[in-house]
Amino acid sequence: MNCPFCNSTRLKVTNKRDSPEGIRRRRECLKCKKRFTTYERIAEADLYVIKKDGSREKFELNKIRRGLNKAFEKRPVQHDKINKIVFEIEEQLRKKGKKEVRSKTIGEMMMRKIKKLDKVAYVRFASVYREFKDIKDFKEELKEL
Repeated sequence: MNCPFCNSTRLKVTNKRDSPEGIRRRRECLKCKKRFTTYERIAEADLYVIKKDGSREKFELNKIRRGLNKAFEKRPVQHDKINKIVFEIEEQLRKKGKKEVRSKTIGEMMMRKIKKLDKVAYVRFASVYREFKDIKDFKEELKEL
């Protein structure tokens, strides 16, 4: 590992702890004295998503993060809570022990977690995920809330 500031390989770990993202290490460069954080994760087996049309694609955590960020945009929800949802979803999917998961399963997991955190974000996400066609669809969803 090299220092991102001066490219030196002379580093020391000043702090290490477990975090939802993996093992968090706080490092200090012995040359330039700057500090930075690294995360270490166990390499997991590839997970594939089966989409509505039957096609398969590699599971991407960033797609979940982008969807959540869009739903929570301009909402009073801390970024840490959004990250927690992302890692909880990944953890639940990997615990199932399957190599493939339906996109519907992921979408429903996201909807449940969003609903617990923020109702407005939930309606936003639901409107895209369930492909609302008109105001009637919004009204029906709001009645259920």
